[in-house]
Amino acid sequence: MISIHGGCFSYLYHCRNSVNHIFSRSLSHNCFAYQITFSYHKFPSLYSPYKHSILPCHFHHIIHKLNPEPCMTNVYKYPSLLFCCSYSNAAPSRSFRRRASERLKAKTKPRLDEAQFDHAISQLPPRFGAEELSRILNLQENPIVCLEIFNWASQQPRFRHDVSTYHITIKKLGAAKLYQEMDNVVNQVLAVPYIGSEPLYNTMIYFFVEAQKLIRSVNILNHMRSCRRLDCRPSVRTYNILFAAFLRRGNNSYISHLYMEPISRLFRQMIDDGVEPDVFSLNSMIKGYVHSLHVNDALRIFHQMGVVYKCLPNSYTYDYLIHGLCAQGRTNNARELCDEMKRKGFVPSGKAYNSLVNALVLSGEVEGAVNFLWEMFENHRSADFITYQTVLDEMCRQGRTEDSMQLLNELQEKELVDGHTYRKLLNVLEDDFGNLSYRNTFR
Repeated sequence: MISIHGGCFSYLYHCRNSVNHIFSRSLSHNCFAYQITFSYHKFPSLYSPYKHSILPCHFHHIIHKLNPEPCMTNVYKYPSLLFCCSYSNAAPSRSFRRRASERLKAKTKPRLDEAQFDHAISQLPPRFGAEELSRILNLQENPIVCLEIFNWASQQPRFRHDVSTYHITIKKLGAAKLYQEMDNVVNQVLAVPYIGSEPLYNTMIYFFVEAQKLIRSVNILNHMRSCRRLDCRPSVRTYNILFAAFLRRGNNSYISHLYMEPISRLFRQMIDDGVEPDVFSLNSMIKGYVHSLHVNDALRIFHQMGVVYKCLPNSYTYDYLIHGLCAQGRTNNARELCDEMKRKGFVPSGKAYNSLVNALVLSGEVEGAVNFLWEMFENHRSADFITYQTVLDEMCRQGRTEDSMQLLNELQEKELVDGHTYRKLLNVLEDDFGNLSYRNTFR
């Protein structure tokens, strides 16, 4: 029994009758006693990540083996039989992923419930105003129904939308990720000069940030700055939304360095417009400078807090600075900041403690690192696997193998590491130092 699966025939699906005709003629000869069965499998799904590629087919070898003379002539009458469609293990292209994502979004897009739409319209009085419409819009869970009610109200005589109806509709569409529909409503708001408010514009900026449309968000900010009405001007909340959006884009120090220039320009623009930064704004600047490895600029912002700017640092401020100083190996400055932080009643985060312990170990101060390790346990902060491995490895390199094993056993006895982590650390130490004279210590 020779089984030829339909995956090989997906390219030749349109000429299936010709294929069957050729093989039916071949089977009619008595020169062979093989039985051939064809099983056509389903075509791949619309969102299948595999791509079609044309590869040489082995049908002519099979046909030649079954019936050497007449079958080969039939094959060369149909040259497309020499190729088949297979699937590649290559990753799907970016354009394919984009098209698949768009199709999936279109498939999962909410539909208009006409019964719900008619019921909502029936609850409005004959001469309704913006307040009655806002109440009806706020009750709708389906964003498409909300949009249809909004559009229907726009066509009614003697009715004008106000800030509340625009705000509710934009929030409903943005929360449902219907950004194209939301953009149309935003354009209507921007076209009316007397409509707008600072919370409404902040909502627009927030959802454009969620849609990864930073340029559109910055354009909304510039529109706010050009407004003559004071209640439409950008506030510190507006700038904080943009700070968080830019910082979210930095996945490494190089990307953070690229985005620090627009962040710094945005910060200077906020100061020039007379907007007083709060602790979140200053922490955003410090975090951006730390991630882009400009720690001295972060320290400059830190020393200006409480002197130039009317806000004091909090625990996040110290955590960012401690992590940045440890990344540059400035352990003395990091320890001073940690002591100052504890004097002010703050407790360092787990990331700050892990950074400090690793930096101290790499600088050769193992005892200080172990003291901070126990301190973080007392403050209910957890260490990661890299921290444990760094401390134990350095102790073994210094010839303190028994001390490292005693520390590891003590961590297990106090249930600070589970059994899996204990065995994993033990295996790492055996792999790194098992060829030394104290190999039996790890048994």
